[in-house]
Amino acid sequence: MKDNVELICTIGELSELFREKSDVRGFLNRVVTTVSSHMKADVCSIYLYDEYLERLILEATQGLNPSLVGKLIMGTHEGLVGLALKELRPILEKNGQDNPRFKAVPGSGEEKFQAFLAVPILQGFSRIGVLVLQHHQHDYFNRNDMMALKAIASQLAATLENAKLLMGVTQEKSEEKSDESPVSMIRGQGVVEGIGIGRAYVISPDRFDSFLGEECPAEARNAGLGEFRHALSRTEEQLQALETEMDEQLSDVGSLIFSTHLLMLRDSSFTGKIEANIQEGMSAWEAVTERVESFLKIFSRSENARLREKVQDLQDLGHRLLRNLAGEEQDTGDYSGQIVVARELLPSELVKITAQHVEGLVLYSQGASAHISILAKSLGVPLLYTDDKDLFSLVSGTMLILDAFQGTLMTNPGPEAMEQFRRLRDDRAVSRDQEESMEETTRTLDGERVYLRATINLISDIKTAVRLKAEGIGLYRSEFPFLIRSSFPGEEEQYLVYKKIFDGMDSDVITLRTLDIGGDKILSYLPDSEEENPFLGLRALRFLLQNKKIFVGQLKAMLRAGQGRPFRIMFPLVSSLDDFREARRMVDKSVEFLKRDGYDCDTIPELGVMIELPSAVVMASDLAKEADFISVGSNDLVQYLLGVDRTNEKVSGLYEARHPAVLRTISLIQEAAARENCPLSICGNMAFDPEMVYFLVGAGVRNLSMPPVQIPRIQSFIKKIDINRAREDSRRLLGMNSLEEIHSFLETAVNRI
Repeated sequence: MKDNVELICTIGELSELFREKSDVRGFLNRVVTTVSSHMKADVCSIYLYDEYLERLILEATQGLNPSLVGKLIMGTHEGLVGLALKELRPILEKNGQDNPRFKAVPGSGEEKFQAFLAVPILQGFSRIGVLVLQHHQHDYFNRNDMMALKAIASQLAATLENAKLLMGVTQEKSEEKSDESPVSMIRGQGVVEGIGIGRAYVISPDRFDSFLGEECPAEARNAGLGEFRHALSRTEEQLQALETEMDEQLSDVGSLIFSTHLLMLRDSSFTGKIEANIQEGMSAWEAVTERVESFLKIFSRSENARLREKVQDLQDLGHRLLRNLAGEEQDTGDYSGQIVVARELLPSELVKITAQHVEGLVLYSQGASAHISILAKSLGVPLLYTDDKDLFSLVSGTMLILDAFQGTLMTNPGPEAMEQFRRLRDDRAVSRDQEESMEETTRTLDGERVYLRATINLISDIKTAVRLKAEGIGLYRSEFPFLIRSSFPGEEEQYLVYKKIFDGMDSDVITLRTLDIGGDKILSYLPDSEEENPFLGLRALRFLLQNKKIFVGQLKAMLRAGQGRPFRIMFPLVSSLDDFREARRMVDKSVEFLKRDGYDCDTIPELGVMIELPSAVVMASDLAKEADFISVGSNDLVQYLLGVDRTNEKVSGLYEARHPAVLRTISLIQEAAARENCPLSICGNMAFDPEMVYFLVGAGVRNLSMPPVQIPRIQSFIKKIDINRAREDSRRLLGMNSLEEIHSFLETAVNRI
């Protein structure tokens, strides 16, 4: 009996593949052995694609002649394996040898196998290779097996790409130098509130001092081969523990993010060379440093962008090996007790750093982006943005106090300051009393019902939403599993993420927003993603309607996950009724595809639109007639309505939700929705700003979506609102034409509550 797809796709099982003591080749052998075992196949083979020479190379096999590994080479125009990669589609044959495209390989031993199944291994638009199954029985594989193998290939794609990159790395040496000097205080903007106390860990794309600047401590000066092997074993244990922790806490964005680290620990060209250098007389500390330095230069100067992205992985690994070699106790991970300082971070790097218990983050403002801010908020990491160039003078190891409440970074603080900020950090902890006073429902002073729903960025947010009594999910931002990966997640990967959302939240209101990329949320692996003005470019629904294969894949995953439960799908950046109708048509087609593939698809979601563009405001009545619900994306609405780029510091002061045009626009949308009896909600910063909440409730808005941690504060505030007074004040606000007047009025009204 062949195993279920769910079993194949579990991260826990894939992590087990790293526990074998083997190099990259050994890892590939474990993959084919594991997959062939689950699928009850006689043969499982992995062919990796060399994009420069346009050829496929057999890199691992279970069932064929093992002497062909590394020697069997074919072009994409050759055989069924080449056909699968060339046409980017699965090949399923009752008897592969009957297909005229079949290419016999003398000495392979495959003449006794009939049934044939091959699926391409893809990372977004990148071809990684082909995964092949064969069996002696005619017509042994079926469509379910094909779906299972596609899921396996999708889950393994990132790791197999890492394996391919590492197998091609050669030796080089690098040089570095540093002439930085310390500074005393850096000012900036606190983006994620919190206090971090620790030593600086400086990440720079131009230099390696964050790793190579370490001096060998006395405890490690005489370390030899035995000590290195112990440090290696300890490092593996820590990484495996982190992998398990990430799967439990951040399964939607954390899957296999430490796979590069683990693969390198098995790679003979990395650890094998270190051991050889130690045996030739080099100290263990010097051998690790020399090897990491060599690889850093290769990675950072590679023309392959994906290999360049592995620089931080390598720095992390080297840092961890040295700390273990020095015998430091670090069960919590490499970034415990440290504050990361960087020009910029990729979302995937942020997740990895957070998993290793970083104390805080400081980023240069020009490398900052909205999605990093949102992700950091969900991860609970204190974050400071600064445009102070003194940031680049910091060196790793400098003692820092990060106060993201006040927007300051203190360097080399004295003991009194350290003690003061430790007490302040403890005092700022989340109040349990506030949580315990939470009520199941939210009502105004005179009993008017208001629904407070959660905006979910990561699956880990759901536990907080449930604990703080959120009445459903008003917005799930589906882009984060896309942003942290190096390729588009496949349908199976997305399905597993969305399924966990439904499993985690018992509510009739679960709103999944389709992919919203573009603007400041750029996918690094998307070809031609650079645009002159990305906020007015190919983003959100526009992107999906031009990339319908990606759109349908996401919709199918959402539809499958939501079966048997009421739920909603929302489309971002709708500009016209035509946009909504075309998106709705794509949902209908996705339902047809699922039924064709044998899936039950009886639960059809409600479909809604996000109003963010002025054109959608004008069409609000028409949209309300056809959509099942409307949600105002307040952050983008303010940006587009006022013509202010909210990420541009030069005009950020002009970004003002209290602008009279914004208030009147909200009122127009609310009136249009009420006329058509179409539910309306507000999400974005406006939904948890007390002054704006006062106006919104008075204007008739009864559904608000916000980060879960904001719910207690807003519930407490709404409970004090007199609805009749709020209605009267909202009408007065709509008659005002001055920002100054509106500010003064709202401040007085809220202080009165």
